[in-house]
Amino acid sequence: MPLPSRELARLNWTRAALDDPGAVLERASADASFRSYWRTQSGGQTWIVMDAPPDREDIRPWLDIARRLNEVGLHAPQIKAADADSGFVLMSDLGGRLYLPELNRQSAGVLYGDALSALLTMQGRIDSSDLPPYDEERLVNEMELMPEWFLQRHLGFTPDCTEWDVVEVAFRALVDNARRQEQVFVHRDYHSRNLLVCDGNNPGILDFQDAVRGPITYDLVSLLRDCYISWPDEQVYQWAEAYRLQLVGAGLTHVDAATFRRGFDLMGLQRHIKVLGIFCRLWYRDGKAGYLDDLPLVWRYTRDVGARYPETAPLIALVERVIGQRQITLPLA
Repeated sequence: MPLPSRELARLNWTRAALDDPGAVLERASADASFRSYWRTQSGGQTWIVMDAPPDREDIRPWLDIARRLNEVGLHAPQIKAADADSGFVLMSDLGGRLYLPELNRQSAGVLYGDALSALLTMQGRIDSSDLPPYDEERLVNEMELMPEWFLQRHLGFTPDCTEWDVVEVAFRALVDNARRQEQVFVHRDYHSRNLLVCDGNNPGILDFQDAVRGPITYDLVSLLRDCYISWPDEQVYQWAEAYRLQLVGAGLTHVDAATFRRGFDLMGLQRHIKVLGIFCRLWYRDGKAGYLDDLPLVWRYTRDVGARYPETAPLIALVERVIGQRQITLPLA
């Protein structure tokens, strides 16, 4: 049976890039986007092929950020070959040991220590001046995914005019918080499913193509209030404060502990509001149901943090009322 055209093109391109007509591909992983990843062996080592259909994904930003990460000594994939017009990249294989299954009480200190050291390098050494800004339009567009996909599509609730005012007041506070912070390189998805445990130069860093110039707490809260694993608040704040002191030492911030914690909390709230919408969109638009199982943790972060601040507490009360006793992992009938 002949291979589908995309599959055949991927295989032929890989064989040509490796100069190995016998190379075969096995699926390595897929992600929430339209990209897929494939593993092959050739010349005594393994390689990863990224397939990003050019009508769906542009790999040029990925190639640019990979170069920036490697230039400052971070452990991003090394590029052997790339064809931006076709959407293929042949890169070094960083392995398959994702942070998520390896994180536990015993390992977390070391693994997060490595991840935070890498983050400090990203924020302190990568020039982000020419990256897209994490500006008001982008921040608001992200948060609007929540009322569209979580409230309306998933919960079947459309806010009235007064309720929209509650949403907009909270969004305004979160945008203002983000814009007040120092603006640095932001990976934008820096968490346990995009970091690999590596024997040397840990961690391996993946999924960085959406990097922007934005708030200094964004990647920190993505890591420490990860949508896929949680830690006690006391521990999270200890890690965050230790990192703030590193930022102060590096001259990247001068804010005090209370100001930094508030910025960290509200930045995480912006991110988790966005993710509530994204996880629902991944099911209703893209047919990826597994993300609905992650909604309870994201909602818990959103509820617990949002209720602490007067600017966002009315929004949390509104959403709590809409959810009621509903099991939010179940799709709308």
